[in-house]
Amino acid sequence: MERILIIEDEQKILKVLSDFLKTEGYEVIKAKDGESGLNMALTRNPDLILLDIMLPKKSGYDVCKELKAQGILTPIIMLTAKGEESDKILGLELGADDYVTKPFGLKELNARIRAILRRVKEPKDKKTIDYYQFGNIKVDFKRQEIIKKGKRIPLSTMEVNLLKYFVM
Repeated sequence: MERILIIEDEQKILKVLSDFLKTEGYEVIKAKDGESGLNMALTRNPDLILLDIMLPKKSGYDVCKELKAQGILTPIIMLTAKGEESDKILGLELGADDYVTKPFGLKELNARIRAILRRVKEPKDKKTIDYYQFGNIKVDFKRQEIIKKGKRIPLSTMEVNLLKYFVM
């Protein structure tokens, strides 16, 4: 069962999203501000993050930027009322995988979630896979390192080749 972290400060939206995703078979964890959301993203190992931009304590942009700076490869879908092209570009350039403007349809959002999780979990050409995630460990084949809770552990070429063999 995939785990989705929802970082959203509007209680009504948080409840609707949480209830819907649970009925779709996801495990849901929730945060109501950017600071606690960042902490949960680093410690609870979600498979995907739904991230609002306008949050108390730390903006969604800052959360996204910090996660990517720490080497966290978890896919992020930004959910926001900010629909200007410049806002979308900023979110995507900071590392978000998708950007959905409120209001949005729950079925469309679920289709986007499934598409991203499918790409992450089942790469079409495993020989060109850039990373693989299992549990709270991510193996970055391109950079030849393991990332666990934001900590980078370098790997030798032999170790990378062995891991690729076992993963594929």
